[in-house]
Amino acid sequence: MDIKLEKLLIKQTDFSLRADLTIKDGTTAIIGPSGGGKSTLLLAIAGFVAPSKGSISIGGDVVTDTPPAQRPVTLLFQENNLFPHLTVFQNTGLGVRPDLKLSKTQIDQVEDALNKVGLADMGSRHPSELSGGQRQRVALARALLRDRPILMLDEPFAALGPALRHEMLDLVARIRQEQDSTLLLVTHNPEDALRIAENTILVADGTAMTPQPTAALLNNPPPALAAYLGK
Repeated sequence: MDIKLEKLLIKQTDFSLRADLTIKDGTTAIIGPSGGGKSTLLLAIAGFVAPSKGSISIGGDVVTDTPPAQRPVTLLFQENNLFPHLTVFQNTGLGVRPDLKLSKTQIDQVEDALNKVGLADMGSRHPSELSGGQRQRVALARALLRDRPILMLDEPFAALGPALRHEMLDLVARIRQEQDSTLLLVTHNPEDALRIAENTILVADGTAMTPQPTAALLNNPPPALAAYLGK
């Protein structure tokens, strides 16, 4: 499902961000200096930040004024936002029904989601009994249950070690392909972009630039990206 940002301007107290671009189906990474507006771009697409000018379209429908809950988008943050008093199964089930009054079909859906992320035997545990990577898997399972065609990840694996981060990225890439969804990944690590993203958006100098093929962009970076990468 394509995302079109047309003459978009986001103004906040300390910075402004412009975007005039289209994000195609598949996986697109978003990279750039800290504080440049990468997360703000996702928040605008999800509906949590209102643009000052311009429009946002998803799948051909203008959603600029559409409330977040009515947009076909799921946003997963670095903080997994699990409830410590709920089990893994219950935390995951919140993606289906906030009151956790699940039908047999919905229970099966939760179990299937936990199986997809490799936590089939951990439904009765609490977040305190899990590793950091396992907690992120729970958050990912919950996001998958929302069954939205666009999944946006805001550096959810940044705190993980390289091996575990790669494992999680590969898992997300596999699930995206199975569900035929659109994936946006904010990352500060160019290796993450190279690993799973066909295209990459550079956010720098107040602009979200047109998506470019990831390898080509990183191999021949413009000055702002070269400075960020230390090249």
